[in-house]
Amino acid sequence: MANTSSPAEPTVDVVVVGAGFAGLYALYRLRAQGLSVRVYEAGSDVGGTWYWNRYPGARCDVESVDYSYSFSDELQQEWDWTEKYASQPEILRYVRHVADRFDLRRDICFDTRVRAAHLDEDAMQWTVQSDRETVTARYCVFATGALSTAMTPDIPGLEEFAGETHHTGHWPHDGVDFAGKRVGVIGTGSSGIQSIPIIAASADQVFVFQRSANYSVPAGNTAIDARTRARVKANYAERRRLSRESGGGSPYDAYPKKTLEADPAERRAAFEARWQLGGVLFGKTFPDQTTDPAANDEAKAFVEAKIREIVADTAVAELLTPKDHPIGTKRICTDTDYYRTFNRDNVTLVDLRSAPIVAIDAHGVVTTARRYDLDVLIFATGFDAMTGSLDRIDIRGRAATTLRDAWKDGPRTYLGLGVDGFPNMFVVTGPGSPSVLANMVLGAEQHVDWIADCLAYVDEHGCTAIEATPEAVDDWVAECNERAAATLFPVANSWYLGANIPGKPRVFMPFIGGFGAYGNICAEVAAAGYKGFSVMAGDPR
Repeated sequence: MANTSSPAEPTVDVVVVGAGFAGLYALYRLRAQGLSVRVYEAGSDVGGTWYWNRYPGARCDVESVDYSYSFSDELQQEWDWTEKYASQPEILRYVRHVADRFDLRRDICFDTRVRAAHLDEDAMQWTVQSDRETVTARYCVFATGALSTAMTPDIPGLEEFAGETHHTGHWPHDGVDFAGKRVGVIGTGSSGIQSIPIIAASADQVFVFQRSANYSVPAGNTAIDARTRARVKANYAERRRLSRESGGGSPYDAYPKKTLEADPAERRAAFEARWQLGGVLFGKTFPDQTTDPAANDEAKAFVEAKIREIVADTAVAELLTPKDHPIGTKRICTDTDYYRTFNRDNVTLVDLRSAPIVAIDAHGVVTTARRYDLDVLIFATGFDAMTGSLDRIDIRGRAATTLRDAWKDGPRTYLGLGVDGFPNMFVVTGPGSPSVLANMVLGAEQHVDWIADCLAYVDEHGCTAIEATPEAVDDWVAECNERAAATLFPVANSWYLGANIPGKPRVFMPFIGGFGAYGNICAEVAAAGYKGFSVMAGDPR
């Protein structure tokens, strides 16, 4: 990459890549610290995941009062969430409100994709090239999102399909009309489970192509009434404290007993309470649910009984019951009438285990058993999680080593924040952090606050750069692996391990020790003078 200029001083102090929840808060926090910041965003507006994912039924699986910024009490008090689990349009309105309220747009370059970021070791600064301009910066912060690079499977003949094709992660802004159409949906992860019931309500016929069944829990969504809203706002400080100390970034604790310590009636009541609460927290009903196979079997039995109660056709219910993973080891999905949708006459479940897809042609999907003629084909096939967006940027650190090469055997970070060989570069909610297992908004705030304090420390000590040490990275990767191995999570062939991406190293990417424990570790590292980081003094120029 050619650097078009060689200024004595960097263009800006910090380049931030991405204008979702993490990137917006990074801009706010770093700018308030007196740093000059430029944000690059590939979309035409703020929102990140919630800008791109506009598919029918797109909704958060963390309660909206928790899946929101905590940095401004005025913001918390003035914004009124309308639903327990906010829909995509409401979340996007909220993010836009934040951008406007704090005057963030003036430092964001929209419709701009970052192509490369190269370290100049002599100047100890980054040259960042987008498809619009090239800038230099002391620091580079990647807030590219853990679930932002949509994955479409390589199926022979896809380009021949004569109908409409859409990916849930890149949904048309003006929507899709399904009325009277034959629709195929490939994938039964979160976006498929959320969208299928809505698609089925207007489509003539829906074929759901399922390779692996997923566990789903009813969202239990409700409107937030004035009394509930007032109670939450009056107790927000305590709610946030509990969330930061919790395992998943929400103010809920697991049941005070282990699964098998509760008698059958007590155990069922605890599961039922979490089922009625809705959301992904069902996976953490009991503290040993994802570590003890016998405990996990109890949770599975409860949900599988629910599936059989709801789905009228016993053969379909059996196909909708996962066989390949303990419950909770793939992210539990949340739904509104997903299982009940298979009782509709216009919905057909296609089992790809028994009859795989072999091709797509002009008319539809062809399996080993038959052809399914379609007018619309939807890919609800997920993302290249946690590393996908970074892999698609030409990031080069010391000795021009690419991040792709450094991570060829799997991502290696210290705290999910720093990478050895890449000084003055930070990743927000990246691999090695609890991000995808927790509340992403509080996780982004936690990371950005840590980064901002770190940069202040560097400046206060008259230093030019900070870099994770190889030893700290080795130790952190080992700790993440050890913690994961003590659970049932590695048993599942999930996107947590990159299993949905051909050729991707099968490495369990998140830190699984819990949101609160992770926050304590990060705080201890900072309090010890950024233990595990090398802080470089002097002016290299």
